[in-house]
Amino acid sequence: MSKPRSLSLAAYRVLSWGVRNGTDKPYIPRPEGELIWIHIASQDRQRVVEGFCQRLRQSRPNLSVLLTAPPQADLIRWDASSHPLVNLPSEQTGAAREFLDHWRPDLGLWVGGGLMPNVITRAEERGLPLILIEAEIDIHVARGARWLPDITRYTFDCFQTILATSPETVRHIRRLGVPASKVDTAPPLHVSPNPSPWPEDELIEMTHALSSRPVWLATWVQDKEFISVLSAHRQAMRMLPRLALILHVADMSETEPLHRRLLSMDLRCVNWDDGGTIEDTTQVILTSDPENLGLWYRLSPVAFMSSSLERGSGGRDPLTATALGSAVIHGPFVHRHQQLYDQLNRAGAARLVRTATELGDAVVELLAPDEAARMALAGWEIVSEGAPQTDHLIEIVQDSLDQRGQDHAST
Repeated sequence: MSKPRSLSLAAYRVLSWGVRNGTDKPYIPRPEGELIWIHIASQDRQRVVEGFCQRLRQSRPNLSVLLTAPPQADLIRWDASSHPLVNLPSEQTGAAREFLDHWRPDLGLWVGGGLMPNVITRAEERGLPLILIEAEIDIHVARGARWLPDITRYTFDCFQTILATSPETVRHIRRLGVPASKVDTAPPLHVSPNPSPWPEDELIEMTHALSSRPVWLATWVQDKEFISVLSAHRQAMRMLPRLALILHVADMSETEPLHRRLLSMDLRCVNWDDGGTIEDTTQVILTSDPENLGLWYRLSPVAFMSSSLERGSGGRDPLTATALGSAVIHGPFVHRHQQLYDQLNRAGAARLVRTATELGDAVVELLAPDEAARMALAGWEIVSEGAPQTDHLIEIVQDSLDQRGQDHAST
């Protein structure tokens, strides 16, 4: 049940009255069934939230997810994202109402600061359960309304659960007058990938095909990186003559031309996507199917995350490789996932290279069993440390959705 409206809120809505700007894009259709709306206040938390959504939907397969970003934020699509991502409308009363009328969410989860009173208070008045995590004392009010005395307290009080990452923030929120029972400390979400399992018989077959040979993987290789990757492979083969490279091409149309090019370079290769057979003398296994990356990561103790050695692509998400036991190598141009790579590098789970020569040296060094195992363990600690907090938040979300379903069934 919603709380009585305060005079400050009524004044705020008058001061911020307006409707959606006519230049804004129309919303896509709402999916059928249960829907959770998750707002991501800071772009660098988007990958973390995507990982949480994957885990949540494994627990609740029929749940749809809507992700929102602040009104003026640039939207970045992650490699494996399947959830709609839209900007919240500007902080106007009519725009907030239109957003909620269209999406009709069953639960709202706000990550971080930048609280917007109109959309939050409108959602609470509709009986929408609201959860705030990684809370900050940061509220974006409409111009001309900053003098209103209790709009900050009223906005925070709309959430049924508030989790902050520091005791100082918890104390500050409680001093606003928000009930202490609502507010608690909790660590921030960490990325916690949960890759799909791979058929055991196929994994055994491929392990047998490569027998005891050293193997490395280069993923999402762009055409301008081909020479560097192949040069690194030739260099590494001088130290490891039986070395096999699994070469995953970013652009499917490049696969066949690259196959001919490899043959002209006297490199013994097979096109896996065309049904090629891996033999004991095969030096390069060529593929472009991203669906098979789960297999290749499991087979390769070392993975070079391409689309990173030359400017332009911005790198690829490394965490599935890390979760499946690969030591990660990457180039310098990974700005799309910079925070993740920085975290892996600090932990000793990834290695930065800038040239083909450095790449070849890194492949040889990291294929030493003790070094690959050390990096794999460091990476596993990174991807597993956030699991308890993720599981706890999933429980909170599930309980709130179940309670809302029961309330609707009884009315």
